[in-house]
Amino acid sequence: MIIDARAGFCGTFADAMAHEPSRAGFSAPLVCSKEALIALIMSENSSACQHARYAQIKRGTAETSIAITVNLDGTGAYNVSTGIGFLDHMVEQFSKHSLIDVEMAVNGDLHVDQHHTTEDSAIALGQAIADALGDKAGIGRYGHAYSPMDETLTRVALDISGRPYFVWKAGFTQEKLGEWDTELIEHWFHSVSQSAGLTLHMELLYGSNNHHICESLYKGFARAMRVAVERDPRKGESVPSTKGMLGG
Repeated sequence: MIIDARAGFCGTFADAMAHEPSRAGFSAPLVCSKEALIALIMSENSSACQHARYAQIKRGTAETSIAITVNLDGTGAYNVSTGIGFLDHMVEQFSKHSLIDVEMAVNGDLHVDQHHTTEDSAIALGQAIADALGDKAGIGRYGHAYSPMDETLTRVALDISGRPYFVWKAGFTQEKLGEWDTELIEHWFHSVSQSAGLTLHMELLYGSNNHHICESLYKGFARAMRVAVERDPRKGESVPSTKGMLGG
């Protein structure tokens, strides 16, 4: 089940909780359960800031329950709780460097493994981005980024084409980053590209530190998305395709 609620982004959490100091500079620990967090994100009565390119969805299956909001015209504010620490850190990096505001709460069957939580969080994020983009009028559409991180350099190029395609030329030499299985990182990007409708190419040019490789890829993805989703005033409301539409 997928619900597009589109109710209130700014201030969603302000009256109900304080935030961890490590997350976006807030000053106090979280004070509600993840179940309450999901309910709060989806509450139609939460205080609202109406953004033209904003989306809120709830995705529930027998394996995961997810609530997410995105604001494409944000400042990189985030509040992320997936139950997987390193995945939280990477989604936060995505938000910070894309300037896309993200609030995400996931309850997943981590007693089984991390696959469903990883996959479904990416599907939900991609769908929220696609919903917020609407008909994609006026956007840059294309984005690319080289992201150096110490000894590591990665390259990311993408097209918000509406025709999902994923190319991955990267890898890891250890099985886990924190508690996160590194084999799931490629799957996360594949899932978000499919649900957001992205042609996405990701490549590790060189590097040896697994943490640096993963973070560089996420930051590159974020920076490429920032360019691609931004509106070009010269395009007005024109869709950036000679077909007059994207995705066909």
